[in-house]
Amino acid sequence: MSKYSKEDILRMVDEEDVGFIRLQFTDVFGTVKNIAVTAGQLEQALNNECSFDGSGIDGFVRIEEDDMYLYPDLDSFEIFPWRPQTGKVARLICDIHKCDGTPFEGDSRYILKRVIREAAKMGIYPYIAPECEFCLFPYDTDGEVMLQTQGHGSYFDVAPLDTGENVRRDIILALEDMGIDVRSSYHEHSPYQHEIDLQPVNALAAADNIVTFRMTCKTIASRHGLHATFMPKPMNDSDGCGMHLKMTLMDLEGNNILSDPADSYGLSELGYHFMAGIMAHVRGLTAVTNPLVNSYKRIVPGNEAPAYIVWSSGNRSPLISVPRTSAKDMHIELRNPDPCVNSYLAFAGIIAAGLEGIKKGLMPQAATELNIYRLSEEECEKLNLKRLPKSLSEAVEEMEKDSLVMKTLGEYISGKYVRAKRREVSQYQAYVTDWETGQYLNKY
Repeated sequence: MSKYSKEDILRMVDEEDVGFIRLQFTDVFGTVKNIAVTAGQLEQALNNECSFDGSGIDGFVRIEEDDMYLYPDLDSFEIFPWRPQTGKVARLICDIHKCDGTPFEGDSRYILKRVIREAAKMGIYPYIAPECEFCLFPYDTDGEVMLQTQGHGSYFDVAPLDTGENVRRDIILALEDMGIDVRSSYHEHSPYQHEIDLQPVNALAAADNIVTFRMTCKTIASRHGLHATFMPKPMNDSDGCGMHLKMTLMDLEGNNILSDPADSYGLSELGYHFMAGIMAHVRGLTAVTNPLVNSYKRIVPGNEAPAYIVWSSGNRSPLISVPRTSAKDMHIELRNPDPCVNSYLAFAGIIAAGLEGIKKGLMPQAATELNIYRLSEEECEKLNLKRLPKSLSEAVEEMEKDSLVMKTLGEYISGKYVRAKRREVSQYQAYVTDWETGQYLNKY
């Protein structure tokens, strides 16, 4: 059931003195785009009559193809709390359609909605609670970001060690003003690293929330004179930024169908199948869940990020953790994704892989209770532990070999995504880094 009607939105815009409405959408790589309309143009936009040139968006249509149309999701209407109180600014998240009214196959939000419909046909409703890590860096006098620490804080520290406390507070207040519930927040391990954990919501809302979360973090941080980044590994001598996903499956009546109190891990048979499906396809999914060259500086052995495809209960070093919790709160936690993902594509791929596991009755290997972080690569090889891809290049190769991932993303998106990521790899391989000049310039 919809929360808002067109009339509701027009009334709120009038009552709240909203001057501009941003019609937001996301490109193939998860970057937010928008077209702003005035309040006077809003009714036309709500009638799905706002068009744009799709050839101007990376990963969309060719220049000779038709314009695209924005179809606002009425329930996504929110007023930005950080904008002026007179002539306020609001947003609507939009789906993208072609001139004939059919969904655009290059719209990643459409891809996720398609997978959610498939799950619903099976009586399954996925809920996701993202745990988003990010870093705060200062600007220099020229307005450039300085990669230096802010304070000396570590896990769960408080002010004055936690110099980002006020920024996180303002981010959370802004998120809650826009209807996003926050479960907790705290200082992370590195001096400039922070985490904000969101409450579980249905998969589409969770993907929308990540888009809003990143925009809010960057906006509020800039008002504090800081730069917020979700780069997976911004500095050499630090842990990277991840986005752990706590996932629950519900039935139509709202029962947690991952739970089985009689099981030694508290996980239902369906839950084992779902987890096994993700593990079976995770190498093919990694190019989507860890989409940058830089992502693979984080998921290496020895870092506080999973590098091996194993699961465990009460052990936070494997790829998937199955925490011992109440039947009502039973969930599995996927720990490898980055916070810079296209959340729509990542969630679509993860859910589709889990559904495939359910359809095929897959079962995971036995749980691994060892602390994987403390094992050497040689020890992991002796235990026959499979690794996640070691580079974006390897991840793209695995993606192309995984027919489920390619089919889930669709021919249009998967083709453009693979070509773009190969280009990124090629550019990186041709770039001379500071490490190389420091290592070789004087030596040879």
